[in-house]
Amino acid sequence: MAIRGINRKPDASHRHLGLASTRIGNVQAVSRNVDYPAAEDATLVKAAQKSDMQAFEELVARHRDKIYTRAFSMMRNAEEALDLSQEAWVRSWQHLKQFKGEASFVTWVTRIIINLCLDQLQRQKRFRTDSIERLDEESGGVERQMAVVHPNPTERLERHELRLRINKALGQLSCEHRTALILHEFEDLEYKEIAKRMRCSIGTVMSRLFYARRKMAVLLASLKREESRCSITRQN
Repeated sequence: MAIRGINRKPDASHRHLGLASTRIGNVQAVSRNVDYPAAEDATLVKAAQKSDMQAFEELVARHRDKIYTRAFSMMRNAEEALDLSQEAWVRSWQHLKQFKGEASFVTWVTRIIINLCLDQLQRQKRFRTDSIERLDEESGGVERQMAVVHPNPTERLERHELRLRINKALGQLSCEHRTALILHEFEDLEYKEIAKRMRCSIGTVMSRLFYARRKMAVLLASLKREESRCSITRQN
């Protein structure tokens, strides 16, 4: 049987995994009384650990966008992000019985995709330069450090403009600085864990974060001034 929800070709927006399938082995659905759409992740995980493929497919459907988005934010390339996301889901199925529930299921899979991306970047020694189409909207990520958006009638528009500036600024950071920033701000990893994953010292991580934040602040301020000048020009 195959996992539905994993596809090797992204849709037109390059933001979602498709509905085709990837073969990973013969399994059977064994849970008889599970209401899959209504079940909590923990219930689905327990069923999937007993080789219930339908339960695992429900988990994939729930969390595939988040996993793909995380891969894309690190790889900055839709095809690579999709391939690595697919590999992350395959690995999570293969090693699902090792999941002990110490963190949430989606956090566990997110760690898998991050490690896969880091390994790929280590081989490539570089980041792609394509734009990040989506940032982590749940945590706010870099937005928490870079700027504060005060509630007002145009808050949604302002937050959208801020994300666009952050997207453009991130693209101008070096591979090392961007990786450290994503791991710390998006994934809330401590310096020790980032150092382990990036294969460097804690001091190096601290230095990279310091320069990344300073660079981001300068870039964001510059982009905001540029937008203001363009707005004034259009009004005139």
